[in-house]
Amino acid sequence: MEPTTELELSEAVRDAVGPLSIRGGNTRGMAPAAGDPLSVARVSGISLYEPGALTIVAGAGTPLSEIEDALKQEGQMLPFEPMDHRPMLGTDGTPTIGGVVAANVSGPRRLRAGACRDSLIGVRFVDGRGVALKNGGRVMKNVTGYDLVKLLSGSYGTLGVLSEVSFKLLPKHDATGVVSLHGLSLSDGVAAMAAALGSPYEVSGAAMTPGVDDGAGSVVRLRLEGFENSVAYRGAQLQSVLKKFGAADMAMGGEEDWRAVRDVDAFADKTCIWKIAIKASDVPQMLETGIWPNFGCDALLDWGGGLIWVGCDEAQLAAISDDPIEGAARLHAALQSYMQVVGGHATLVKGPVALKARVPVFQPEATPLAGLATGLRAQFDPRGILNPGIMG
Repeated sequence: MEPTTELELSEAVRDAVGPLSIRGGNTRGMAPAAGDPLSVARVSGISLYEPGALTIVAGAGTPLSEIEDALKQEGQMLPFEPMDHRPMLGTDGTPTIGGVVAANVSGPRRLRAGACRDSLIGVRFVDGRGVALKNGGRVMKNVTGYDLVKLLSGSYGTLGVLSEVSFKLLPKHDATGVVSLHGLSLSDGVAAMAAALGSPYEVSGAAMTPGVDDGAGSVVRLRLEGFENSVAYRGAQLQSVLKKFGAADMAMGGEEDWRAVRDVDAFADKTCIWKIAIKASDVPQMLETGIWPNFGCDALLDWGGGLIWVGCDEAQLAAISDDPIEGAARLHAALQSYMQVVGGHATLVKGPVALKARVPVFQPEATPLAGLATGLRAQFDPRGILNPGIMG
C-alpha cells in the first residue's frame, strides 16, 4: 500500500484487516514488524517553508535530502543533526523526515540543541482507527494542551502513522573547529569532555574513540561552531581549559569527520551494534570492568559519553561463544542487566534476524512505565495493528 495523501492513508489504516508494517524510506528498520507493508513515501513534499520565521512543514515521506537541500539554500539547518543509518546498517533506500521523527533520530549536536522531538513543533498523523489527528502547529508560539508532538517522536509508528511534520530551524554555522586530545585513558577522556561541556565555550559535539591499555590510540574530539573568529577564539580558550589533560590540538574544519561520528562509519563492518544511553560518569566502570574484559567488543562515545555505541564483528562474537548468535545474546543480556542497575537503556540497533527473534530489541521498561505505554497504545491503536511487536 502506497497512499499519496492523508485521506488515502486514513482509508488504508481504517480498512486494514490485519497488522500493518509502517515504513518510509525503509532505511532504519532496526526491529522487524509483522504485517502488510504500508509506505508513506509518497505522502511527500514541502508544503510550507518560511525562512524568516525559521519554520518548515513537510509530508512525512519527504526525503531528508530534499529538506536539507532547501534549508542549505537559505543558510539554515535542522538543529538536531539527524544521522544517516545506511552506512551502519548497510541498508538502501532514501531516509525520510517521517522516519527521522518516528525514531527520534538525533546526532552529535543533541547535547547542545536537543533531540529531534525538541525541534518538532507540529504533527499530523493517522491513529489505529484510521482517524486523522493533528497536534501542535506551524509556528513556534503555538500553545496546545496534550503534547502529542513529543509523544509521537520516538514511538516507531506504534501510536500513529505520521503524515505531516513541522520543525523549528536554526541558522547554519559559518565555520567549524575541532579541539582534539590524544592518548587519554577512558576515565580522563570522559572527564575532559565533561570539562569542555561545562565551560562557557559552547561545545556542540563531544566524542571519543577509546584506545587500548592506558589510552594508546584514543582520540577525544570537541566541536565548536559559529563565526570563524569566534570559533578560533573559543578553541584557544578551550585548549587552555584542557591543559591538565595534556596538549590539545586545534584545527578549523572537520565537518566530514563529524559526519562520520554522526553516522558511526567506523562500525559499518560490525555484525551487531548496540546503542546505549547512560550517565557519562558510569561509562568507564561499565566498559573497563564489564564489556571489554568479558566480551572484547569495540566502543565509540558520543554526547560527552552519554551515548555509547558497542559493536562486535563475527570474530569477536566467536570469541564469546562458538555460536555467534549465542555470544551476541550473552552480550545483549549483560548490557540490559547493567542498564537495570544504572538506569540506562540498551538498544540492539543491528543484528542478525535470528538474534532479533531471540532477544528484545529495546530495553524492557520498568513495570509502571510499561503499563503507561500499554495504555497509550490501547488508546491510539485499539486494534493493535500499527507496527505490532516493535516496542515489546
